[in-house]
Amino acid sequence: MSRSLKLTALALAAVFVRFIMKNAALASVPKHIDHFSKFSPSPLSMKQFLDFGSNNACEKTSFVFLRQELPVRLSNIMKEINLLPDKLLTTPSVKMVQGWYVQSLMEILEFLDTNPDDYKVLGEFVDALVTIRNRHNDVVPTMAQGIIEYKETFPQDPVTNQNIQYFLDRFYMSRISIRMLINQHSLIFDGNTNPVHPNTIGSIDPHCQVSDVIQGQYLTLFDCNLDVFCSPNAILFCLACKKKKQPISIVYVPSHLYHMLFELFKNAMRATIETHENSNELPLIQVLVSLGGEDMSIKVSDRGGGVPFRRIDNLFSYMYSTAPAPEIGEHSRPPLAGFGYGLPISRLYAKYFQGDLQLYSMEGYGTDAVIYLKALSTDSVERLPVYNKTTLKNYKVRQEADDWCIPSKEPLDLSNFKAAK
Repeated sequence: MSRSLKLTALALAAVFVRFIMKNAALASVPKHIDHFSKFSPSPLSMKQFLDFGSNNACEKTSFVFLRQELPVRLSNIMKEINLLPDKLLTTPSVKMVQGWYVQSLMEILEFLDTNPDDYKVLGEFVDALVTIRNRHNDVVPTMAQGIIEYKETFPQDPVTNQNIQYFLDRFYMSRISIRMLINQHSLIFDGNTNPVHPNTIGSIDPHCQVSDVIQGQYLTLFDCNLDVFCSPNAILFCLACKKKKQPISIVYVPSHLYHMLFELFKNAMRATIETHENSNELPLIQVLVSLGGEDMSIKVSDRGGGVPFRRIDNLFSYMYSTAPAPEIGEHSRPPLAGFGYGLPISRLYAKYFQGDLQLYSMEGYGTDAVIYLKALSTDSVERLPVYNKTTLKNYKVRQEADDWCIPSKEPLDLSNFKAAK
């Protein structure tokens, strides 16, 4: 046999071995998911994130923690994916998301038995995390596309919609937490300082100037190529409740705050312009920032006509949006435009560190949207979904008869009732 034929045979053998090993690894994935899903995720506080990323940060310690914690978080939510309705699981988009999660889990598991004292291993781990993060960039719109495919193909029922809402809140919250861990490790240990934000620790700003984020995000909207924002007359009026005349700052992730404020300002500006399109002057969008002993609150108030009370819950529903979906990967558009996911995802960002986002609307007048965040970094602890028996019960909810009278949509015809003699 010639040398070239031998090399070809060896190459084919190597490909075959890799194919066998890959399939063997895939076959073992359910076993790994069952194993790691038995552990509860370990929530970290903002202070712990800061301590992890301080000047004394130890890459080895972070590596050892993440190679155990990431499989736990991935496996917990992957168990829940399997509890979704079969009709939803069979949609191409959801199957694609499942594939991404399986591949990412396999790549992290490769580091379980590696030597944490080997600098080459640590470097490869950072590269793997960046690859995983990039792979999952379009998880939210792809899953949203799966919901659209499901809604267009199958009839809807309230119980299934409730289960999907329950899952997506937990799924997207899990994704936020996983990206937080990946970003912290990769940003701190890649050896580069962020030139735009040199004082950040990973993605966290220890002195996040809230008013600067508010002003910056509001002005950013005028750079968007959206017809609804063509008028610059909706002027931001920012009030900051200050202590000792110092600007309000907290330990927080600026990108999370940007995301929430973008959504609130976008909604407020659209409502204001549409409600007062025939007016010579647009009413102000007012922002009030207040820092207390426990909470830091941001209230965005508009006079955009408000929303009927019965529709408030729909604004946070993933199943409610009827907007036409944009193309996946259309990055020139604002985040999640067209999916109707802006408010529910923004509320998850607020809840992630034990905060919240609430809407208080007066139909015919306007809406107050309030972001609640924890004032202390020790109180800002991750809110994480965990897979357990209670989780299973929530997916097994069945529709039962309501124990309250359901009012008729039509006026009651009293002529059918005769007065008692």
